[in-house]
Amino acid sequence: MASARRYLHVTSVPLGEAPLWVREKWVGLKLPLSGPLSVGTFCGSGVLTGPRGPVSSFFAILSGKLRRTEGYIVDAIAAVEILASAHPEAAAWWKEHASDLIQPDRRFVFEKDVGHVGA
Repeated sequence: MASARRYLHVTSVPLGEAPLWVREKWVGLKLPLSGPLSVGTFCGSGVLTGPRGPVSSFFAILSGKLRRTEGYIVDAIAAVEILASAHPEAAAWWKEHASDLIQPDRRFVFEKDVGHVGA
């Protein structure tokens, strides 16, 4: 029997490098959690100042520049599509300023205190 899809229900403004007005638009959205390891502790970086490719990511890991974040992981493309349906101007910010993060196999991490998981 397949398990029910789980979602992050965003109830507070997430931290991050996106402008406050953009981060505020996540509140109230229901984002699908990504894969079996959708909740846990992950290494991450800022969406504007973080590494931009596999080589720079590798060196960021080695140098300890990535921070550990406990939270929920969601598919970046799905998250921005959901954001676009509710707040097109906020999704446009992501597409203009962090388009390299809105690609297949890229994920966003939302801190554990930003919401709750439900079906």
